[in-house]
Amino acid sequence: MKRLLKSSAVVLTACFALTAPAHAQALDGVVQLDVLDGGRTASGTYLGALRLTLKDGWKTYWRAPGDAGIPPQFDWNGSQNVGDVSITWPAPEVFVQNGLQSIGYTHQLVLPVEITPLNPAKPVRLRGDMDLGVCKDVCIPERLDFDHTLDADAGRNPAIAAALAQRPYSAKEARVTAATCQLTPTSDGTQIEARVTMPSAGGNEIAVIEPGNPVLWAAPPKTTRQGDTLVATSEVISASGATFALDRSEIRITVLGANHAVDIQGCSAG
Repeated sequence: MKRLLKSSAVVLTACFALTAPAHAQALDGVVQLDVLDGGRTASGTYLGALRLTLKDGWKTYWRAPGDAGIPPQFDWNGSQNVGDVSITWPAPEVFVQNGLQSIGYTHQLVLPVEITPLNPAKPVRLRGDMDLGVCKDVCIPERLDFDHTLDADAGRNPAIAAALAQRPYSAKEARVTAATCQLTPTSDGTQIEARVTMPSAGGNEIAVIEPGNPVLWAAPPKTTRQGDTLVATSEVISASGATFALDRSEIRITVLGANHAVDIQGCSAG
């Protein structure tokens, strides 16, 4: 039964993501998307952002949405002169509804994107779509399209600058001195006990563990603090039920606190 419940959560999320999306305008503007310009950086990349504006009372989700969220997905295939795309996620909020925890944003999400052009001498056109979930009393899958040629001469954009300032601290910035992951086989998958030595991020800290493999799902961790060490215990399973191996260097631990968030890339054997 334990495995069935966990597998059902994975399947439910997948079903939301695969349901035929409705266009935003068809739902009376529940969410709208526009592209912001931030100009060229000193290194020659383009800085832009996808801005989502939500109606009052609605929310959308972070890349790891929690128990009952829908993970966003991006399709850049219609873009021109786009090499690498790097997304910076502002620190999200934690919501608890009907005993389920989800992680995301309300009101507005400005999602900075840094684009490396294939040819620095040619313009960059961002064209594609974003699949996401928006929730109030019910959750609705959305597909929002975008088509925008970035302005290389645009000046500093305050909205993009504010979103970048809201990113989680790096491990170094948060004074993380150790991050270990002890892996233990279970009947369903693998248990992770992550131990992160760092000062408190404030209030009731919540850890999120991402396995680094899209076919794997990590249960919301039980998070406790033992002095200077935050302990987060989770179980990772495969949606297909197949056996798998975890690469500690790919495990991502995010700590969400009242004062700030911390993004920790990789952990050592513990």
